[in-house]
Amino acid sequence: MDNRIKELRAKFNLTQEQLANQAGVRRETIVFLEQNRYNPSLKLAHDIAKILKTKIDDLFIF
Repeated sequence: MDNRIKELRAKFNLTQEQLANQAGVRRETIVFLEQNRYNPSLKLAHDIAKILKTKIDDLFIF
């Protein structure tokens, strides 16, 4: 599964740390997500999509 987290995070000028804080996770979680080394829970995927003002289907590419 691929994702557009890094691309959308850059669009909103958010650092990994800022996105992590807003999503309630550690920065390392965002790093692993961006590197496709971690599959998020549905709740985390929803939270990140909401922060990045997109839909889960547009954020994660299956």
